[in-house]
Amino acid sequence: MCGVTVAVVFQCDVCGARPDPETQASLQRQLLDLRHGEYVDAEPGRWLTWHGRGIYGRTRYACGLHRGELKAELRELYGTVGSRPWAMGPHPWAGRRGTDRARALARGLRQTYGR
Repeated sequence: MCGVTVAVVFQCDVCGARPDPETQASLQRQLLDLRHGEYVDAEPGRWLTWHGRGIYGRTRYACGLHRGELKAELRELYGTVGSRPWAMGPHPWAGRRGTDRARALARGLRQTYGR
């Protein structure tokens, strides 16, 4: 096997901006989180992550300047589906949700059914 280097690239869904290195690290820690329909802050750059999944769509990101635009768009798209898009901040990240067993199951389902 050869070693392959992978870089995760985050960008604001509104303006295409990229996070600073500290915020990038904060966003990377959220990648394995199994949240559903929740907002989570990524400090120190004030980025906002929307962990959609399922009926709430894909994971979305907004820089500190466009948090409000992302929330407005999500509330228009999914506001009638449930109350989660209407959540008020702050949205601190309290660590990963879900168990390692749930992550293994999710990986297995993605391999079986695709993305």
